[in-house]
Amino acid sequence: MGHTLFIADLHLCPQEPAIVAGFLHFLQRDAVQADALYILGDLFEAWIGDDDPEPLHREIAHALQRLSVAGVPVYFIHGNRDFLLGHDYARASGMCLLPEQQVLELHGQRLLILHGDTLCTDDDGYQRFRRRVHQRWLQKLFLALPLALRQRIAERLRAGSKAANGSKSLTIMDVNPDAVTETMRAQQVRVMIHGHTHRPAIHALQIDGEPAERLVLGAWHEAGSMIKVSAAGRELIAFPF
Repeated sequence: MGHTLFIADLHLCPQEPAIVAGFLHFLQRDAVQADALYILGDLFEAWIGDDDPEPLHREIAHALQRLSVAGVPVYFIHGNRDFLLGHDYARASGMCLLPEQQVLELHGQRLLILHGDTLCTDDDGYQRFRRRVHQRWLQKLFLALPLALRQRIAERLRAGSKAANGSKSLTIMDVNPDAVTETMRAQQVRVMIHGHTHRPAIHALQIDGEPAERLVLGAWHEAGSMIKVSAAGRELIAFPF
């Protein structure tokens, strides 16, 4: 029976070798058996440009390329950590870049996939920051800076984000129910899959009197997290590295 896999929020970095090893094992054990793999953002902890010579990036690109060559297409939606990941790295990885929202038709069901940060509309500070850094001219300006300067700016931004999140309530950093409903209604779907919040769960909803479902992927902290969609249904699965 064919199935499609979804993952998000791995936050890969050299400082977390266990997560990196877990992801590489996942690609060889689970993803290679799938019809397709969708990565819904924050594959990496940070991304300062496709020209970053970090060896980990090359290792992951080669592993994803092997999966693609094996016949499993890989799709990528940008997260809030790796929104600068570009076409050069996507080509090197064999990944297809998708827009921030994508509707899929799987097993006779329309479902919407996205990273999930755009649903956290109660966090005004973050949404203002997101609008600013997603301006194309600003991204081009940043990517034109020397690599070392980009690294320092990214480290400062991460430190500021960590400090800001420490003072925010968990409710503010979660999705807004109205934003979820409006987004699903606009895309004419009754199933949504996203990450970002690091709160794995399957939520039953009602939209315009019809049953709906929101599936949330977990972050890869202590274990892996994936959603499996097949003709038999949708499963949220946690698994050891």
